[in-house]
Amino acid sequence: MIFTRRFLPYFITQCLGALNDNVYKNVLILLVTYSQMGELPMDTSLFVNLAAGLFILPFFLFSAHAGVIADNSDKSVLIRRLKMLEVVIMSCAAFAMMMNSYLILLGLLFLMGSQSAYFGPVKYSLLPQALSDDELVSGNAWVEMGTFIAILIGTLSAGLIVGYENSPAIAASIVVLIAVLGYISSRGIPTLPPIGQPSKVAFNPLAGTFKVIKQVKAQPAIWNAILAISWFWFLGATYLTQFANFAKIFLYADATVVSLLLAIFSVGIAIGSFICERISFGRVELGVLPFGVLGLTLFGFDLMWALPIAPNDPSFVYGIGAFLTDSQHYRLMFDLTMIGISGGLFIVPLYSFIQTRADKESCAQAIAANNIINALFMVGSAILGIVLLSVLEWSIPQLFTLLAGLNLLVAIYVYTQVPEFAQRFISYVLSHILYRVTVNGRQNIPQKGAAVIVCNHVTYMDALIIMGVSTRPTRFVMDKSISEMPLLKYLFRHAGVIPICSPRQCEQTYNQAFESIHQAIQNDELVCIFPEGRLTPNGEIGEFRPGINKILERDPVPVVPMALQGLWGSYFSHKGGHALTTRPKRFWSKIGVNIGEVVDGNDVERKALEAKVKALNVN
Repeated sequence: MIFTRRFLPYFITQCLGALNDNVYKNVLILLVTYSQMGELPMDTSLFVNLAAGLFILPFFLFSAHAGVIADNSDKSVLIRRLKMLEVVIMSCAAFAMMMNSYLILLGLLFLMGSQSAYFGPVKYSLLPQALSDDELVSGNAWVEMGTFIAILIGTLSAGLIVGYENSPAIAASIVVLIAVLGYISSRGIPTLPPIGQPSKVAFNPLAGTFKVIKQVKAQPAIWNAILAISWFWFLGATYLTQFANFAKIFLYADATVVSLLLAIFSVGIAIGSFICERISFGRVELGVLPFGVLGLTLFGFDLMWALPIAPNDPSFVYGIGAFLTDSQHYRLMFDLTMIGISGGLFIVPLYSFIQTRADKESCAQAIAANNIINALFMVGSAILGIVLLSVLEWSIPQLFTLLAGLNLLVAIYVYTQVPEFAQRFISYVLSHILYRVTVNGRQNIPQKGAAVIVCNHVTYMDALIIMGVSTRPTRFVMDKSISEMPLLKYLFRHAGVIPICSPRQCEQTYNQAFESIHQAIQNDELVCIFPEGRLTPNGEIGEFRPGINKILERDPVPVVPMALQGLWGSYFSHKGGHALTTRPKRFWSKIGVNIGEVVDGNDVERKALEAKVKALNVN
């Protein structure tokens, strides 16, 4: 995938764009701060803050419009036009640098922010169109790695450029060169026409912003994923903003150590993105999110305890060499690395989730809403820093500790609002830690539209195992006694489990179950039923009951036969006694999930389905 034409030109293009953004922005700030302070018509501090505000303002103003354009355009053509605009902007910037015209450079920074605001939605919405579902996590991991490495290189390069005597000329040449290279690489992106019928796009920034946010809020899972991503940018922006003063005041270090901290943090995120791709096994896996959340909290707290002892000589200042050779800094560097890695584990699954769960025709608008909320949260991080550090006179380590605590609260909020996240985590733990699950035929599960999964019933954990097999939420039809088990009933209730029982036991529950199944199918949901009606008492597949026929007679939707292997004999099965009553004897057992080809619901009944599941159980 990495070296294919459908990914590599795009990857190079977006990395060069991130690189140029950071070279230009940081060169401008450093030139103003260190080189030409006397030529400014305003205070340096005001200029720097104004520059930061002008770069982020377009994300509020234009992201919604950008999302609509991206959904209604050929994405490759749109990217080329945006990269050509970047060439024009950077050519003007090169001239302004040579003329020391800082007010023009400030205006051009706004234009560069606008170009980035329009590039953002197409950057992420392109991936689900260019890549297959099993490549999406890998693609997002590479994008995040490339972006943060580009940010790092751009930031460090700006410092080196400004150190030269003829820095304006060097900076002018570099930003134009990077822009031209970005345009050239964009020429290699294959055509990606809009999905669905293109519509006329009106330019209405503020109204469009509120509209796109309203649309996304109507989808709670996507909206909460956006809030989680925005929280990460709040966290990251706070860390990056405070690194300079943190190094100076609490690490007794010079500017080279600030660059080191930035490098550690950025490389950590890149490593975390790569690890996420590996442990997600090529799928959109929300189950890894809690590992990222836990890392951000634990290592964020530990920063307070990792602070070094002040040097004996008050005038001593650590350079990067002395800092690296002093062992008392190793714990702090490890914490920062792990915070970065945790961030990578946190952000990659969320971006992939939005791309797969949003409607293909409006994916870019969901990304646009994400960019808007990201920008709001980053502004919020700056306000929090000002209030706590300047007004309330907190220390930076105290601020970092607060962030670690808030991170845990945010995670609790998101997980209570979107139970699917918690379900995915439990399913991930079962599938990759308690068991070793091999899935065959995953591609047979329809990615959209109503369908019924029929599967053998071996243990109380069957539903949780199946949850991890499909990236789509699944409604399970489950024996009422199992759905009300003390440890699992909360999870099952929020998963939309449909309880059922024998009509002899409770006719009302029985009838309501079939009505709920009908409604789920009408809503194009995926429904899973265990037609045996109970856990197997002997490890063999029992007779399928007539309930599946009743479902298909009313709603003849596609049927996916599935068989679970290797679960018989586990603590959660009836082997050797009632489930949950015997001593656990097996850990990390091999489990197979075999998924057969889709069967037309009009042409199949329970005996035929029973035979298909039995055949899958033998294979």
